[in-house]
Amino acid sequence: MARIAVLCGTGMSAFASHLASTSESESSTLKVDSEWGQVPVTMVSFGEDEVMVIDRHHSDSDSRTPPHQIEHRANVHAAVSCLPNLILSINSVGSMREDLPPGTIGVAADVLDLAERPWTFHDEHATHADRTSCFDSQASETCTGVLHSIQGQVAGNLVVAQCVGPQFETPSEIDALERLGADVVGMTLGPESRLVAEHRFAHAALACSSNWAAGRTPDSPEAEIDHDAVNEMAASMRESVAECVKALLSSW
Repeated sequence: MARIAVLCGTGMSAFASHLASTSESESSTLKVDSEWGQVPVTMVSFGEDEVMVIDRHHSDSDSRTPPHQIEHRANVHAAVSCLPNLILSINSVGSMREDLPPGTIGVAADVLDLAERPWTFHDEHATHADRTSCFDSQASETCTGVLHSIQGQVAGNLVVAQCVGPQFETPSEIDALERLGADVVGMTLGPESRLVAEHRFAHAALACSSNWAAGRTPDSPEAEIDHDAVNEMAASMRESVAECVKALLSSW
C-alpha cells in the first residue's frame, strides 16, 4: 500500500475532487487536530493506495488564507500524522526560465529561502535538521518522466526562491533572485521544506509555472501579474499533477 500526502494551493482547490472523479476511487473528509489549529484533509483511496490532499490555504470562512498567514506547522503536522511514504508539495510559481513558460510544470531540486521568519517545530530545544538534499531523488525522477511524456520536455533541477507575499515581486527583486541562483519564485515552499525536513519524511515538489515572474514576460516586460489569471493558469495543470500522483503511487 502506498500513501502520499499532497500539500497544494493556488489553482488546486478542486484537486481533491479531481482525483476523486477518477474511476474506482473513493473519497472522504476528516479534520486533523494540532496545537496550531485544525486542518481539513480529503482522503482519496485507489484500492489499497491513498492520497491525502491538504489545501494549505484552508480557512473557516469563505475567504482563503493569504500566504503570509498560513500556519505551515499545522499543515505539515497533518501531513506527517498520516504517516505517508511521501509528501508532495504543489506550488504555483513565477518563472524566470524560458523553458518553463506558464502552463508547464517543472521539478524542484532546491530552495532559496532568505525570509526572516523562522519555521520550526522546536522552539524549546535546539534541533538542527539537515537540508543538504531537500527533495527525494526517486520521486523527482518519477515526476520528471511523467511530465516529459505530457509536455515533451521538462525543466528539472529547479531552484525555488521563497518570498513572503502576499504581493508579487518587483522586477528588481526578480533580477536579484536570479543572480542568487533562483529559477522560479513562490510564496510557500520554503516553510514547508523546512518543516518536512525536521520530520525526515521523503519530500518532492512540483513547480507549476502560473505566470512569468515580474519583468520577464517575453516582448512585454511591463506586463502586470493578475492573480485571477494566475489561479486560472494553475488550475489548468491539475490533470498533469494528477498523473504525477498516480505514477508516484505506482512506483512507491
